Amino acid sequence: MTSRSLHVAVELDGELSPGTLAGTVPTAERAGFTFATFDDSPLPPPGGLRLDATTRAAYVATLTDRLGLAATSNVTTTEPFHLAAQLASLDHASHGRAAWVVGADGSAAAMATVGGSRLDPDAVHDEVADVVEVVRRLWDSWDDDAVIKDVTTGRYLDPDKVHHVDFTGTRFSIKGPLITPRPPQGRPVVLASDALAEAARPDVVLVGGAGLDDVRNRAARARATGAPLVFAEVEVRLADTGRRAGQDRLRYTGSALGLTELLGWLATSVDGVRLHPASTAADLPVLAGEVLPALRAEGLLTSPEPGATLRESLGLTRPASLFATGGTA
Repeated sequence: MTSRSLHVAVELDGELSPGTLAGTVPTAERAGFTFATFDDSPLPPPGGLRLDATTRAAYVATLTDRLGLAATSNVTTTEPFHLAAQLASLDHASHGRAAWVVGADGSAAAMATVGGSRLDPDAVHDEVADVVEVVRRLWDSWDDDAVIKDVTTGRYLDPDKVHHVDFTGTRFSIKGPLITPRPPQGRPVVLASDALAEAARPDVVLVGGAGLDDVRNRAARARATGAPLVFAEVEVRLADTGRRAGQDRLRYTGSALGLTELLGWLATSVDGVRLHPASTAADLPVLAGEVLPALRAEGLLTSPEPGATLRESLGLTRPASLFATGGTA
């Protein structure tokens, strides 16, 4: 397979303060990253508390005009209705640049935060499938033209174009509709690991691996299942500092030049990469100042245009509402 240009995303340290994010996120946008992701967990980070990922993404929405903002939210510990409303609001605040990284922590410690007990893998799979399905239905519960703002009659919306979703899942039921108009993208972009892809049916499948061949094989399997886009997960350590490496990610330690060569190789197998800097403070300046410019010079970098929605930046179509098509989410 020949090389092609890459979308490059970056995980921004979930422990960064809002003030630090206000400086870091514009740096990522200027560098040409397609989107930034904000990690989260039902459990507090070591040493204290943090704002949840959706709040952090919303905080920086007005500081950017083309960088996608992808918040992690856990399906097992977050009410689906609230999750759908938060992400729809983020999409409105960012003018169509929101995304959701599907989290699915069913461990005993995570479930204890909501008074539950550990979920087995089958239960986690079912919860992912139910929550992602109902969230998409809730985003569709307002037709695109439901808001009419008719001053003469005093009507804000056409009630015939706002729908109940009437969803019953394994562990919850939702009547709907959502309290928020349909997002600018129709549905924010959904990202999930290949382990969750069957249940989540995401727009972007995230694949890791123990080595390059493993990443390539997992990417090929994801494509075979019909994944619209496949991104490789790469842990990056360009400086001898930072966090412990994450699990199930390709790990790179070395120079900016070596990382550029690695990403060029990955461009033959995936549509994009999500980089996880070991230290945001130490590694992001090198990524922004050396790695992405080198990719751009080689014609390997796809960067978003100002004012574009995240779907437009990724080449994804805007989905029609299931209530308009009579189909499923």
